[in-house]
Amino acid sequence: MEPPLEVVGISHKTAPIGVRECVAVSGARLGHLLAALADEADEVVAISTCNRTEVYLVRPRRDALEIYRDHLGRYTDYAYRRRGRAALEHLFRVAAGLDSLVVGEAQILGQVKSGLFAARKAGTTGPVSEKALQTAIAAGKRARAETAIGRGATSVAYAAVDLARAVFGDLGGLRALVLGAGEMAERVLEHLAHYGAADVWVLNRTLENAEALARRYGGRACGMEHVAEALAHADIVIASAAAPHHVVREERVREVLARRDAPLFLIDIALPRNVDPEIARLPGAYLYNLDDLETVAEKNRAARAGELPRVERILEDEIAGWMEWYAGHLAAGRIQRIKAWVEDALRRELEAALGSAARAGELERLVRRLSGKTAHPLIQMAKDPKLGPALERMLEG
Repeated sequence: MEPPLEVVGISHKTAPIGVRECVAVSGARLGHLLAALADEADEVVAISTCNRTEVYLVRPRRDALEIYRDHLGRYTDYAYRRRGRAALEHLFRVAAGLDSLVVGEAQILGQVKSGLFAARKAGTTGPVSEKALQTAIAAGKRARAETAIGRGATSVAYAAVDLARAVFGDLGGLRALVLGAGEMAERVLEHLAHYGAADVWVLNRTLENAEALARRYGGRACGMEHVAEALAHADIVIASAAAPHHVVREERVREVLARRDAPLFLIDIALPRNVDPEIARLPGAYLYNLDDLETVAEKNRAARAGELPRVERILEDEIAGWMEWYAGHLAAGRIQRIKAWVEDALRRELEAALGSAARAGELERLVRRLSGKTAHPLIQMAKDPKLGPALERMLEG
């Protein structure tokens, strides 16, 4: 009994950052994508993060890879596809943080929830996707509560700061610039403060948000129009702004480097990227992106290897529960169709036998009285996982 679920997507495991940023969707673009996908399947949910863009389809009406290509570009050579139970297992691993660049990362649960909420708003969810995502979220919460998979520093933000520590060693005298004021930027500031960075600037398009974060961590806030001044001040830039374009441009960094002797280190953990990749070519500029965090991520995976079997057992338990629900959901749907089919057949036979002599109300009462007994053996078949599918095909015929 395979669930009618398929997932097709691109992640850090299959595609470089240049491809991932081309298919990343958020905000209004995510809503437009879901609206466009609404006719492609019975139910649709999309999950897009800094390391993946996936589409979950319930009963797709054509090949899932073609759907992905037509709506998200030509990158199907990088795509993976899972069907049935394998798609369900993949979703649960994503929600638990097992498929993340940083194993056990906490942000992924919020991102899965955001995907579900966006699909609800677009009207593209249904019973199968709703139950699948809700149960996956519950499984992710269980994994974090009952194991140490999420204990300690488990985030892309931590990996970025850990990379800064590898470059600079002691962060005590570090002059840092953080681009953005969202959840990722807050985690970056938290880790920078933990490791002693005291001279930090926060730049954001909305100044009020930057000021709120800067006050919390003892930094200075500026609007994005001050990016050139902030770059000149910084030893290291960690970029995580939600911007659809490059915030740090190559010509600005070239001007900054021309006026200083010290190098500039930039770590771009945004998707789409905040920092122009051409900056990596400039003498004195050292640019890292999400793909460069793999070494830090590998260290994280090794530290959590002992927790993986415990998390896998939780996921197996939750998946078994979902499959049990799905069996009941299928049986309930079959029973409804059986009752409708039996009532329709009885109505036709009685109308033919009684003709116009039967009054409508009497006919309906007779149909309801007889249908229960007539449908009973078929309903018992519908509950049988082996006989149910054959009965479904008979009803469709």
